[in-house]
Amino acid sequence: MSAGRWGGVPFAVRCVVAVAVLVFAYGTAVHVVQLLLPQFGPQLALPGWLTFYFTSLTVWDPLAALLLAARRVQGLVLGCAVLVTDAAANGYANYVLDPAAGVTPGRIGQAVITGLAVGLVALSPWLAPWFIGSRSRSGRPVQTRRRSWARARSAAQGDP
Repeated sequence: MSAGRWGGVPFAVRCVVAVAVLVFAYGTAVHVVQLLLPQFGPQLALPGWLTFYFTSLTVWDPLAALLLAARRVQGLVLGCAVLVTDAAANGYANYVLDPAAGVTPGRIGQAVITGLAVGLVALSPWLAPWFIGSRSRSGRPVQTRRRSWARARSAAQGDP
């Protein structure tokens, strides 16, 4: 994340986005390894649609990471969609298809992905105004620097 593109963005926002980028980079590596070295992939027989979905994450994970790093709101939307669907797909694989009882490594991984999905979705309204391409409800671009509530209210009332 270059200082120019991310200049003026609060440190906390930059940290959250950096963590998200690292999560998607890690996801990319995991899915590529599972694709190239099947012995590290799921030990279950997966339906074709689920295999296709997990394979497609080799495209969606890095795309989400790149768009987030580029400070594009599309990266935030794609990142949320990828994490939510990945959590659901892993939930299906680990709780419906896996006959094992109790805690398994796959179920722990699914819980982590679910936590990441909930976190990114919950933080999205806070993050979105800091992304290029964000639009207000009126269709105008959102300011990249927030004004204080008191200043915004004064400006709306016409006070100097």
